[in-house]
Amino acid sequence: MAGNNHGHTPAAWTGVTIAFIGFCVASAFTVLAEPVGFWIGVALTLLGAVAGLVLRSMGMGQPEPEQGRQTEPKDRVDA
Repeated sequence: MAGNNHGHTPAAWTGVTIAFIGFCVASAFTVLAEPVGFWIGVALTLLGAVAGLVLRSMGMGQPEPEQGRQTEPKDRVDA
């Protein structure tokens, strides 16, 4: 488990930050009853997902798991 990043990557942080800002914008404009601002917030939220995927494809995401990596505990005994 120590070899996992658990999502602590530039791609994850950037995507979540942009999506959070979009969510806040959409929420504020919902309360203000402004549909244009709401849809801008929704677009920002979706932009966060796209930004995270693009950064991941650029190599800034979590690395791919190694082939043949042990996934079960070493001390497990098969009965």
